[in-house]
Amino acid sequence: MQEKIGNITLDYEFYSGEDLYSDGEVEDEILEIVKKYGREEFPRIIEEKGSWPILYHLSPLRENIVDWLPINKEMKVLEVGSGCGAITGALARKAGSVTCIDLSKKRSLINAYRNLENDNVTIHVGNFQDIEKVMDTDFDYIFLVGVFEYAKGYIETEHPYERFMEILLKHLKGDGTEGRLIIAIENKFGLKYWAGCREDHQGLYFSGLEDYPEDTGVRTFTKRGLEKICKANHCDRYSFYYPYPDYKFMTSIYSDEYLPRLGELCTNIRNFDRSRLLLFDEKNVFDTTIKEGVFPDYSNSFLLVVGKPLNIKFSKYSNDRAPEFAIHTDIRLAKSGMERAGMLGGVLGGGRDITWIVEKTACTPKAQAHVQSMEEAYELLHKKYEGGELSINRCMRTPEGSLSFEFAEGRTLEEMFDELLDRKDFEGIDKLFGEYVRRISYHEGAGITDYDLIFSNILVDENLWTVIDYEWTFQEEIPVREVAYRALYCYTLGAAKRKQVEERILSGVFPVSARERYHVTEREKEIQAKIAGERMSMGLLRNLIGNPVLNPLGLNLEKVEETNVNLVQIYEDNGSGFSEENSFMLNERKGAIRKTAGKGRENITFELHFSEEIKAVRIDPDHGPCLVTVETALWNGQKLPLHGWGKFSTNGKIIKDGVMAFAKEDPNFTFYFKHIPVGEDNVLEISMNVAALPESIVGRLV
Repeated sequence: MQEKIGNITLDYEFYSGEDLYSDGEVEDEILEIVKKYGREEFPRIIEEKGSWPILYHLSPLRENIVDWLPINKEMKVLEVGSGCGAITGALARKAGSVTCIDLSKKRSLINAYRNLENDNVTIHVGNFQDIEKVMDTDFDYIFLVGVFEYAKGYIETEHPYERFMEILLKHLKGDGTEGRLIIAIENKFGLKYWAGCREDHQGLYFSGLEDYPEDTGVRTFTKRGLEKICKANHCDRYSFYYPYPDYKFMTSIYSDEYLPRLGELCTNIRNFDRSRLLLFDEKNVFDTTIKEGVFPDYSNSFLLVVGKPLNIKFSKYSNDRAPEFAIHTDIRLAKSGMERAGMLGGVLGGGRDITWIVEKTACTPKAQAHVQSMEEAYELLHKKYEGGELSINRCMRTPEGSLSFEFAEGRTLEEMFDELLDRKDFEGIDKLFGEYVRRISYHEGAGITDYDLIFSNILVDENLWTVIDYEWTFQEEIPVREVAYRALYCYTLGAAKRKQVEERILSGVFPVSARERYHVTEREKEIQAKIAGERMSMGLLRNLIGNPVLNPLGLNLEKVEETNVNLVQIYEDNGSGFSEENSFMLNERKGAIRKTAGKGRENITFELHFSEEIKAVRIDPDHGPCLVTVETALWNGQKLPLHGWGKFSTNGKIIKDGVMAFAKEDPNFTFYFKHIPVGEDNVLEISMNVAALPESIVGRLV
């Protein structure tokens, strides 16, 4: 009735002998992976496979949704629907004991093998309704992550969701009064579904918004819908958190006490499982929901906490990075006693009582040095700007080795620029940018530079300007002009409308030469490559998986950095081969480019016309190692082949149809027209994603 895998116990007392649901053969593949490799190898395998199920089940980022919660080794945890163990390992590291329930034996085996070093985990395989009857009733936490929506399938009653919650609450400590029930679930009204993402469970457009006309037994809820279920169980203590982009690969989680600021929600192409439509700019619409005070209703996901309120109101993970830079940030209540009234109140607050603090913690042992470097950065920057008009947010080390920062008040410079732009107050924009440059220029030449003085990292409270994040501080002198241009560049990436601010400033109060821009972008590439290490970002993984984004309205949502677009070069062969003389940079063809961009990648769509002499066209998408996904390739409206001798060639490796990895300094691919009809006026239409990659990553792909 039981099996031991490593230190994990699997209990089969209630197992029927048949797995009633499965992802198919990929589960066998995942089982072999976790048997053969340790978790430190999972990121590499995810990148090599380029598969949504493997990413979903094995990504370490899945743990973010529970890692921030205040769980300690004195606590007992129940995980219902533990599946392949995406969060079980995180719970085992934090809690004293973890009890898992799952219907599938194969998934439970995957869970056991990937977490076999933990001696505090028991996995019960079988139907929840059978197993819960013998479960303890003193759990500190009960977790349902991506599970509550399936209640109708295994709770046999007229009101399965209300009944499911009722049953679970009985297994919490104090009959539900002392523990916490945690439910992570998609929001039926999540903004991504309005924008064109398919419903996660049914795979259909707008099915949740239409209240599931095809009832498949799976149902998500609006915020009000979940509140009604809580009230049906007489729960008067519950709170909502809002994971972003969603609960699956959460990077930030907000609360009603700390909602997102304008401009923060700009990483929105984050569905990986299917193609999607792109019906509007989600970043702009999120900003509208924030201004109108309705963001909670349109958050893509919810994390519902039923029970005692938490002392954390915001958490952010920056662990999609090299291990030595992986950190997470919390905004939490200061603890009572010494921390609230003494240590923090005296050292950080200048004698003031502090309610909230910001805490930065290393996610890996390797990142501990990076966290501690911020303490040194504070001392150096504080000394540099002392006597000036730029305040550096105080920090201090905690006994646990993390850093605590004073929670500063005010509006970000980013919000202020947006407000001026909305009012078309361009003189105000000039004045504010001039004030920004003046303040950051204080003691230029001191040999210390906060390179990340971007507008979102500076809070303004009347005449007090506070730098709230100085993670990327270098003990070298980087010209203020470069720091200021980078801040303007980063600001412009956030929304297409901000291009007006950049054009205004660069053509007037702050002209920047092409050489200076190139220098900034090259330094930025070096820094980002260092931060990423050998890890692919989630944006690059999405490109690798390859589900297309369909843009039926031809929306131009975001800006592509102009310098990088200049690197796209087109060669024409009109019968005498390719040559530099018969080539041009893409931006040189007026009206040829429609550009959008996301962090870490470029989306470039263009339409070019060629004469009847054309024999072949070669496209050089970048000047170094990169991953290219060709989404559309049309010649006179007909689809061009992306393989085949004499029709298509590339000096990169074809990962799959339309996806190429280049480890060379001169990446290129070529279309030949020998066997394709050519007329007097020929139109080539290309839409491609171009993602610059560290050579170490490309080397593994090719």
